[in-house]
Amino acid sequence: MQTAFQIDLTDNVATALCPLAPGETRLLGDAAQSAIEAVTDVPVGHKIALRDIAQGEMIVKYGVVIGHATQDIPAGSWVHLHVMQSNYDERSSHLDVNTGAPKDTRYE
Repeated sequence: MQTAFQIDLTDNVATALCPLAPGETRLLGDAAQSAIEAVTDVPVGHKIALRDIAQGEMIVKYGVVIGHATQDIPAGSWVHLHVMQSNYDERSSHLDVNTGAPKDTRYE
């Protein structure tokens, strides 16, 4: 079964413990609900939205704000650099979503 881990009851995202495909995902940890319906693929170790998150709203993980949504994020969606900006890495908006490689630096 697909599983994700909610670290704190105030979190609006959980971490995928395995690759998630659309469908029911069981929530472990300090989860406010027992499951969520994944609506997109979510890579292992990445975040899944536990509820709708509006553009500009804070992304909360570990019970602390880690970034903000750069667009509306539906519940059950993959939450990563393509829909959020990190509060801890000002360059996060310049990184490739899949590889993490900088897109604004040319390597030769």
